[in-house]
Amino acid sequence: MKKVLIALAAIVILAVVALLVVPSFIPVETYKAQIAQAAKDATGRDLTIQGEMRLSLLPRLELEAEDVSFANAPGAAQPDMARLKKLLVQLQIFPLITGEVRVDSFVLVEPVIHLEVDKTGRPNWQFAGAGAPPAAGTTGTTSSPTQPSGGSGDMPEISLGDVRLEDGLVTYADARTGQTVEISAINMTVSVPDMNSPVAADGSLIWNGQKLSLNAKSGALRGLMAGQATTVSLGLESGVVNLTYQGNVSNAAPAGIDGVIDLDVPSIRELAAWTGSPIEMAGSGLGPLKIKGKVAATPAKVAFTEAAISLDDINAEGDFTADVSGAKPYLKGRLDVDRLDLNVYMPPPAKSQEGAASASSDGGDQPAAPADWSDEPIDLTALKLVNVDFALSVGEILAQDVKIGRSALTTALKDGLLVLDLSELNLYGGAGKGKVTVDARDKVPAVEKTLTMEAIQAQPLLTDAAGFDRLEGTGALNISIVAKGSTEREMVKSLNGNGAFKFVDGAVRGLNLAAMLRNVGTAFSDKGARDSQKTDFAELSGTFKINGGIVRNEDLILRNPLLRVSGAGSADAPKRTVNYRIEPKVVGSIEGQGAASEAKGVAVPVIVEGPWDNVTYRPDLAGLVTDIAKDPEKALEGAKDTLKQLKGGAGGLLGGGDAAAPADGGESSGGAVPDPAKALKKLFGD
Repeated sequence: MKKVLIALAAIVILAVVALLVVPSFIPVETYKAQIAQAAKDATGRDLTIQGEMRLSLLPRLELEAEDVSFANAPGAAQPDMARLKKLLVQLQIFPLITGEVRVDSFVLVEPVIHLEVDKTGRPNWQFAGAGAPPAAGTTGTTSSPTQPSGGSGDMPEISLGDVRLEDGLVTYADARTGQTVEISAINMTVSVPDMNSPVAADGSLIWNGQKLSLNAKSGALRGLMAGQATTVSLGLESGVVNLTYQGNVSNAAPAGIDGVIDLDVPSIRELAAWTGSPIEMAGSGLGPLKIKGKVAATPAKVAFTEAAISLDDINAEGDFTADVSGAKPYLKGRLDVDRLDLNVYMPPPAKSQEGAASASSDGGDQPAAPADWSDEPIDLTALKLVNVDFALSVGEILAQDVKIGRSALTTALKDGLLVLDLSELNLYGGAGKGKVTVDARDKVPAVEKTLTMEAIQAQPLLTDAAGFDRLEGTGALNISIVAKGSTEREMVKSLNGNGAFKFVDGAVRGLNLAAMLRNVGTAFSDKGARDSQKTDFAELSGTFKINGGIVRNEDLILRNPLLRVSGAGSADAPKRTVNYRIEPKVVGSIEGQGAASEAKGVAVPVIVEGPWDNVTYRPDLAGLVTDIAKDPEKALEGAKDTLKQLKGGAGGLLGGGDAAAPADGGESSGGAVPDPAKALKKLFGD
């Protein structure tokens, strides 16, 4: 037995001596050739070690090589796919006997890696002889469906000591798109003392002139590799974006994360410019962005809850989920916004018509041509790609000068049918609600819209929304329209619907119908009328119908203690023109709202016509003459009644309330009605 033990000891000693001595007698070039041939057999590419190389086996495996290069794919822009200034590997030999992997040192010094995709879409990291990727639903190994390959049953012991990457460079070039990316100054260290200790990694890199610092920590590597939920913290710091995650990570099927994410972007515009996609949008918005909330994600579903979001001066809270397990992604969410100022995302207001005209007269740029409907096809295919349920509430909305109070909107999108339900809208003392339906299920899209508004203060709303301050009063509006078409022009031509409006206790500013009756010749040319004159009314109301894009109104009525104004006409939306006739009539009644509108009197028609961008107003004297010619007796009777009201009724519109005063500059008539012919002549101007 003693001789056997001596023999075994001798064999071990000889083996150790061989491991220590034999490498000294084998030329280094032999090792280089063998390593290069192994790389060639595996990848079809040449591996070259041009610098010095050192190899030893005991007391540990040590490999040190300098100036190592790995050839690129044929036809690639760069001759080498990878190059290393120095490679150092130190691996303990004896722990391998018991299944342990103990790496004392693994250092890559100045690695340069060039990743490329050629014009056919083939990447240079796809090597010759490499098999096709596994078919969908299969894997290259036969691991347990609930445990990752290499689970706790056969998991090796791993220990990583000095693992470093020093001053690396990675480039990416896509010949199909011309896209190029370069990441430089890559430095990274990894620490894994053993399988039961926390894992740590720290590093940094430079991309597009910005330094990014990276750090990661996790619980025991054993639990992570076994598919157990393991605590993980990740951090990214830079001058353009900062991101942290703290929570759990599991790589067991289904893999997932569950934790808190915190994103801080000092400026969205600077971030976009840094990534190579600068934002050209007008306005000063898209500055700082902060997002924080709980995230729970698996390959099939992502949930972001208890979210706190701030963008510029906007603060919001919400919850969001995305489910991609079905045939079509399903998004669901809620967002509550305190105050939404859209002005910082909008271009400055366009010059007024007066300013544009002045610039043109001064020899500046010519005013833009009148707008027209677009013939570009309306593409709503995106509405068929996803299903959505989303609720939005906003405490206040500012859009240019328009101020909207608390509003609530729900969005439902299913298989191309979009329904926007405005259940709450508060603005300018009133409230409203509405609904918009966009149907993209058919080839030709269709739109339906309903809107109801009550107790709205007209002047501040119209002034802020359109710079139109000529209408005062409290108003109500309801409208229902439908349209169908493949372009904007087709939509307008197919427009059908109806509606009604009513304003009470208000006035039309810049228009004094009583003055028009006194002197038509100057009433339409008074430059100061806009500021100094107005026509009060107890009620201004009407209904309208829309057929084929033509809006028609036949029952406009304005009730005033001394006047009744009726109107009828149309607006041609496809042609963007208006043709409307207004007829004011002196009635001499102070009954106001609700009084009979068919009182006797002479109507002085006003024609409103022309294109939308250049509407004109003029008295319709020809129409008046035609009306008189049709029924002279009725016209004469109406003229007599009108002259009575003009002179004395309700205070006298002509300012001559004394019935005994001379009429038409003549002698006293003792209250007699003046000559109708002379009165009519004076009424419409000499």
